[in-house]
Amino acid sequence: MSKLHVLIAGGGIGGLCLAQALKKAGIDFSVFEREDDVAKSGYRLHMNMDGGEALKKCLPENLYQLYIQTSRKNPRREMAVLIDEQLNEVGVRPHIGAPNDEDLPHTAVNRRTLCQILLSGMEEDVYFNRSIAGFDQDEEGVRAYLEDGTVVRGDILVAADGINSIVRSQLLPGVTPKDTGARAFYSKSPLTNNIRKSLPDILFDGFTSVIDDKGSYMAIGPYEARRPVIEAAKELAPFSIFEPVADYIMITLNVSATQLSFTDEELRHSDSAVYHKIMLNLTKDWHPILKGLVERIESETVSLLPVRSVNPIEPWTASRVTLIGDAIHAMPPSFGAGCNLALRVASILAEQIIEIEKNNKNWKNAISQYEEEMRLHDYPIFAMSSNNDIARKFNPVNR
Repeated sequence: MSKLHVLIAGGGIGGLCLAQALKKAGIDFSVFEREDDVAKSGYRLHMNMDGGEALKKCLPENLYQLYIQTSRKNPRREMAVLIDEQLNEVGVRPHIGAPNDEDLPHTAVNRRTLCQILLSGMEEDVYFNRSIAGFDQDEEGVRAYLEDGTVVRGDILVAADGINSIVRSQLLPGVTPKDTGARAFYSKSPLTNNIRKSLPDILFDGFTSVIDDKGSYMAIGPYEARRPVIEAAKELAPFSIFEPVADYIMITLNVSATQLSFTDEELRHSDSAVYHKIMLNLTKDWHPILKGLVERIESETVSLLPVRSVNPIEPWTASRVTLIGDAIHAMPPSFGAGCNLALRVASILAEQIIEIEKNNKNWKNAISQYEEEMRLHDYPIFAMSSNNDIARKFNPVNR
């Protein structure tokens, strides 16, 4: 059997993790990313054992250590905590994912830092400003057609190109993103030493959620690195590019579109300063400490996204084209599971591709086995994350 070549559409977290695992195994690959850099949007990502252990399998040891050392310091409680808008604790639950009780547990990362770690050492195999616009396949392989007219050939094509996946739209034309009716404001609030001292410990547990009586849902996630990114990178990945990251608190405010006095069209033509004012208005009656977090938000960091999902579908016929991450199971952010599941399925798919290369496993059986395992594990988590009653996900305290 000739040497495999894997084509990967999308240079996000899932696509780059898959590429790292293939590189580690000596399998050829090419990644095509439509943007000109990695992860220019988004902030803190919750990490659990699904994602963290996938990174441990896929990354070389130096990059895995860089991930661990630049991840968030251990919280007081590794729990998801629910409070009301007046700062009263309402409930707690363990994080979704396998037990997480190591000395340096998987906690949280800065999204851009994680993507820079995942890119490290693969710079020559990741093609930015290049996106796959279509494909065809036969028994001999797959051809991917880039937007610039270039044709690239490989043995397997992996769609890791997100919720608006072009590859999925051709492979599974009836599968389209669904609007959940929620709108999410993403932002970053500074975390200096003085601010840290002024905030209660409950805001520094594993992850804190706030729900008010109007149905607004805020996720509060601090990022305090175990070790400064640049310091750790100089030791562990000195030839790659990393950016310094100051401590911060990520704040995501999720509301129903019906709670807003703006239409979606008006919001699309608004800017981050307007979004910040909307957040201030929605939280004006909250506890002063929570209001202070919102007031200190750096307005230029605020973005707004409609919360959409790619709902589970019936099994499809396995082919040389498959999908990972948001391309096949984009889900609401309720559990912070999306990133972790993308990493997990990248690891599982890599194992199957390695079986094709190393042990001559039939490619159709390998892809089919990956897709079945993805559905069995990820679709139940999708169902839980899509439950709109966030409070039901928590066990009431003092029962």
